[in-house]
Amino acid sequence: MQLTAPTADRTPVRDTPVRDADGMAVAAFILGLVGLLVLNVFLGPIAIALASAALWRGTARRGRAFLGLGLGVADLLVLVAFMQMDSTVSWSF
Repeated sequence: MQLTAPTADRTPVRDTPVRDADGMAVAAFILGLVGLLVLNVFLGPIAIALASAALWRGTARRGRAFLGLGLGVADLLVLVAFMQMDSTVSWSF
């Protein structure tokens, strides 16, 4: 007598790591974009880390991950440029 249904060949395929990597790629893009305007000292490195992790995990949204990586680097370059113009550690308008 069998009390449960057989599970052979019916195991669900879980694509959670790919979906997580896709979410990381989108988050890196958004944080990099927002970081161009505010808090680029924090959002730039976070965008770089998320984009790198998404690419390492094999995201399906590679273009968005590369954009997040580029925007994260641009955040830090904007910060350095404004710091050089103001001759301070932070920048203001």
